[in-house]
Order: sequence, then structure tokens, then C-alpha cells
Amino acid sequence: MASHRTSLGTAMLLFAATVSPWISAAQQAPSAKNARILLLPRKMVSGDRTTLAVLDFGGRLTPNVTVAFSNGDHVTTNSTGRATFVAPLTQGVLYATIQGRAGRVQTEVIAASASKGPTQIHRAPHFASLSDRFELQGHGFCGEADKNVVQINGRPSLVLASSSESLSVLPSADLDPGPAEVSVSCNKGDAGWTRIVLLALSLEADTSPLKAGEKRTLTVRIGGTTERVSLEARNLAPEIAALDGGNPARATSSGGAQNAAAFPLTGKQHGNILVSIRLLAGVVRAQP
Repeated sequence: MASHRTSLGTAMLLFAATVSPWISAAQQAPSAKNARILLLPRKMVSGDRTTLAVLDFGGRLTPNVTVAFSNGDHVTTNSTGRATFVAPLTQGVLYATIQGRAGRVQTEVIAASASKGPTQIHRAPHFASLSDRFELQGHGFCGEADKNVVQINGRPSLVLASSSESLSVLPSADLDPGPAEVSVSCNKGDAGWTRIVLLALSLEADTSPLKAGEKRTLTVRIGGTTERVSLEARNLAPEIAALDGGNPARATSSGGAQNAAAFPLTGKQHGNILVSIRLLAGVVRAQP
């Protein structure tokens, strides 16, 4: 499947970490050398099975990528772009890195609970983008990603990374923006659930050639809520243009029926603008 990227001539909106889950037999699998994003559960339980995922620049799950941990362990993603492993026995902070890449992702290894208990969702985002992953925190999830059943408004969604305490979930492509109910079950057990609001983000931009010194505004329209929402833009071509407010830049939408957020920028030289924009969802208590 192609990545969810909207090209608008000299402007391009790339929804950060948007995922194209599976590669068809007719498509070439993403190259491991293009691996850029590591998804690791925020918490994992000592000795439990856990799943991580690796994405390339276009948000595609990427096989054959080696991930190195700060305790000396290594795992390699399989054909689905994910890897299931046993969490270390030593508790505390653990770092993971895509081998050969700068930057690291932090997780925490915690002790197993004395009582397993049913699946529960303790924390969830208030807002989630239809074109990006979101995180759920709770208890009783499956550490093997595909053993979780996650449904949003009754539609199955893909689990990218998982532990018994944390899930990274990609919404189904055929969902509509607006309020949504999310349920999670592990191994066909009783489901925990919560409510979120799904948002559709779309870009409006001038597609004419950008000139040095020219000022332009990227406008992101938000569907699914009249509430004000926060967005973050990251400039992936800083030699072409500069985002006002630095890199990354943040903006809050107007709210209301014409809900939109604006990111002004100034041209530095002729070329294609490449900006990654993602929703800053915020986290609230899950609703019973």
C-alpha cells in the first residue's frame, strides 16, 4: 500500500509516522537502510513477551531492521516490520536504538503484577488522527501484537507495538471523523473500552513556486471536532524554507465550524516544501 502522503506541488504535508501496514506481493518491501521510526511500548513487564515496530521515512512497516537495547540485547524485525521478544528481567529504564541510526527510544521495565486481572484501559488520547497511530495505556493487553483485538466503532484496527501495559494502534482506513468507542481484548477475553475523538486533517497551500524571502502559510483543516486542537509541524527541508516559530513549530487551531490551524513560513530558496505535521493529542483518563 502507498504511504498516506498528500502532494501539493511545491508544498507537501506528510502526516508523521502515518503507516502503510502491509506490503503486497507485487510491491518491494521497504529497505532496512531507510528505517527511521522505532515504536516501543512505553512500559513493558519484566519477563513478558513484548512487540516493537520499525517504520521507514514514508511510514511503512520495515522488515530486517536490527534494534539494539542498552542492556546489550538485539532483535530484528520480521516480514511484518515488527519483532516480538521477551522483556529483560532487570527492572528500570531501558533504551532502544535502530542500529546505525542516531537517537534512542526510552521504555521502562516494571515488575509483574501479583494479580493479572481483566483487560482495562487506564489512559487514552482525547483526540487521535485518522492517519496516524495513537497510544493506549492500561493492563491486561497481549504482548504479542496480533493476539490483541482492537476495534474502533466496531471496525478492526492494527496493533503496531504492544506490551501488557501499552499499545500503539493504527485506526482502520474506512473510519469517519468524530466521536468513537475503542475496545481492546486479549486472547478473546473480556474487553476494556474507552472513548476518543477521531480527527481528519487536510492541507490547504499555495502550489505556485516559492521564492526566496516570500512568506506563505500552510493551513491545516480539522474535521471531527469544533474544539481547539494542537498541532506540531516539523520542517524536513529547512534549506528551502523556514517555519515561523522554529523547528518544530506548534500551533493551536481556531476551533468552531471552520476549525483550522496555520503555519506561516518564509522561503529561503526555490524548491519543494516538505513539512511533517502531527496531532498533539493530549491524554485523559479512560471513561468507564
